Amino acid sequence: MSRLIIRKVAVLGAGVMGAQIAAHCANADVPVVLFDLPAKEGPANGIVDKAVAGMKKLDPAPFAAKDRAQYIEPANYGSDLARLGECDLVIEAIAEKMEWKLDLYAKVAPHLKAGAIFASNTSGLSIEALAAGMPVDRRSQFCGIHFFNPPRYMPLVELIPTAATDPALLDGLETWLTTRLGKSIVRAKDTPNFVANRVGVFSILAVLHHTARLGLAFDEVDLLTGPRIGRPKSATFRTGDVVGLDTLAHVVGTMQATLPNDPWHAHFSTPEWLQALIAKGALGQKTKCGIYRKQGKQIQVLDLKLQDYRESGGEVFPEVDAILKLKNPAEKFAQLAAHPHPQAQFLWSIFRDVFHYCAVHLGDIADNARDVDLAMRWGFGWAQGPFETWQAAGWKAVAEMVRDDIAHGRAMADVPLPAWVFEREGVHAPAGAYSAAENALKARAKLPVYQRQLYPDRVLGEAPDDRGETLWENAGVRLWRRADQDARIGIVSITSKMHAIGDEVMDGLLEAIARAERELDGLVIWQPAPFAVGANLQQVGEACRAGQFDLLENMVAKFQRTSMAIKHAQVPVVAAVQGMALGGGCEFVMHAAHRVFALESYVGLVEAGVGLIPAGGGCKEFALQAHAMAQRAAGGDVFPFIQNAFQTIAMATVAKSAQDAVRLGFGRASDDVLFNAHEILFAAIRRARAMAESAWRPALPDPQITVAGRNGIATCEMMLVNMAEGGFISAHDYRVARAAATALCGGEVDTNRRVGEQWILDVERAQFVELLKTEKTQQRIAHMLETGKPLRN
Repeated sequence: MSRLIIRKVAVLGAGVMGAQIAAHCANADVPVVLFDLPAKEGPANGIVDKAVAGMKKLDPAPFAAKDRAQYIEPANYGSDLARLGECDLVIEAIAEKMEWKLDLYAKVAPHLKAGAIFASNTSGLSIEALAAGMPVDRRSQFCGIHFFNPPRYMPLVELIPTAATDPALLDGLETWLTTRLGKSIVRAKDTPNFVANRVGVFSILAVLHHTARLGLAFDEVDLLTGPRIGRPKSATFRTGDVVGLDTLAHVVGTMQATLPNDPWHAHFSTPEWLQALIAKGALGQKTKCGIYRKQGKQIQVLDLKLQDYRESGGEVFPEVDAILKLKNPAEKFAQLAAHPHPQAQFLWSIFRDVFHYCAVHLGDIADNARDVDLAMRWGFGWAQGPFETWQAAGWKAVAEMVRDDIAHGRAMADVPLPAWVFEREGVHAPAGAYSAAENALKARAKLPVYQRQLYPDRVLGEAPDDRGETLWENAGVRLWRRADQDARIGIVSITSKMHAIGDEVMDGLLEAIARAERELDGLVIWQPAPFAVGANLQQVGEACRAGQFDLLENMVAKFQRTSMAIKHAQVPVVAAVQGMALGGGCEFVMHAAHRVFALESYVGLVEAGVGLIPAGGGCKEFALQAHAMAQRAAGGDVFPFIQNAFQTIAMATVAKSAQDAVRLGFGRASDDVLFNAHEILFAAIRRARAMAESAWRPALPDPQITVAGRNGIATCEMMLVNMAEGGFISAHDYRVARAAATALCGGEVDTNRRVGEQWILDVERAQFVELLKTEKTQQRIAHMLETGKPLRN
């Protein structure tokens, strides 16, 4: 298959979705021309300029780094259509009105470059009907490309071909989206709302129906339909506010208008109370009022019984909560169905009706059950898809329960379950996922790009992943390899809870590095997210309470030895990072010979949050960086480079992306940033191999590091005095930050003195242990262990 090359993208429409799709292309170093209507007043590109400026203020941020915005060029339909000829991919993302889209297609089609892909980001309109608006000779290069909001963070993209779409083009586009933009692809059929929205919106409609039927409150339902059942914290009604109640109503309206023969059609409508909110402009988060609103610090929720807002609260009935905590899914569902409490009946009902809906429509909406389940996980954040949930609870037993409810009129529709449901033990098996349309098990896609995903997202019942060959392990670390990838590149994985770094992890890493030096060509540190959440605070807290400060100093010394072993190993050590790499985890990352980051890596030295400073070599690494940059700069003064590191450590700054991590000094410009986290282990193994083959050798410890010394510490203190006087930091914050300044500046020594790496390690360790002895730091550690939140004292 020839490679699809996309050098430049055009996005038509600078609304919420269009602008953020453009931003994510810019994140991936793809230049973008972002189009919208000419502004009626001011500069012609004013609409686009405003959209880009607005994205810089959003949280979560569409841009992975602040400089990404410069790769978006503003344009307008009035004077700039010729610029479409520069673009290899054009994504239409205007409002969901068929006539508007077709009118735009007629205008832009003459300006498209030969061979350019034209795709619509529609969330549910007919792709065939849209394709009819393109010239006949262009239709083979047309398809649907449905991103989910927000495009940077949501993995799912649905690709929807027409009958005329070139299959090779679709394969190339899937490959590009997967690796370049980091997306997870589901090939959808051209049916209203495609896969994820079809099931997801029906699920919301089922919640609305049963909420009203059982007289439950909105905040009560959100407690039931969030993390307790494996759904996002925003649950149902908060999710409506986040996406916009008008948007929700529009998608429901699409189902109502385009699915007249659906057995559930009677439920494809929005309740009167929701229509009333929309009519008065209470659209949710974007208007700061919807089903929920904030009054001062109080979160209020709409109460239909009161016809007014009240303080949000609610509670889950204890017996229902106990059922939800059951580990056995079959027992859980049986008890929910049997329990008379309205909350239990509500939960069983919403699951039952989604199971029913998915079974009836599987053949119409998706190629196979795996695509439905992954679409709901990737697009709606469900921990398990509907078919996985059903199969885990006992396929046949649940099917009988659903059939019984249909027969007795308890289900939302009276259509029977398809015959295939009772002929099977489930829909997922090692051989593949069930296709109702073909009455067969379908294997995963065989595109070469998926060979880069050594551990893709699996569905329940699918063939298990290759766990590789264990070479050695202890209670905190496993050293192993994938012989099918490279038998002489070891993989070391931290196996402790949340990958916290305690004695057993440090012992394991030291042993793994020693074995790799003797027996292997390279080593990759990798485990699924989080990379590591820092030191094992439980061990630290227990030692503090026992007054075992000598033990703690030895523990910190071992931490430093582990970091230095990573840095000075006789084989290249590559850190493959995704998710959080905080505190000591960040220090391990900083000491690696090379880093392969997933874009969504959140890296930071956060020790200040528990009243400590980095002491696993993090301060030393920043001092080394400052020395190196000063050597290259005119004048050779190290303090300007120390200043940024001091602010980063004192403020416990966490990078908001891998690109941000490089900017902050946690990585290097030469590191790899991959947009698909499933590819980082593959890339890290090959990076370690390339380093080994190119005669890589570790850097020697630097005996001549120029440090900022007393003058640097004093300058940092001037900043702290201003912050303390302004009430921005407490006295203990001041002490902690001064300790960080002392370590970064090499201790109380003359300015511009030259010291070795071990000297700075000794200073940071001494400062760390002194802070551990303070009551305030011990209080912060205890509070973090009890609540998971930092204490300001």
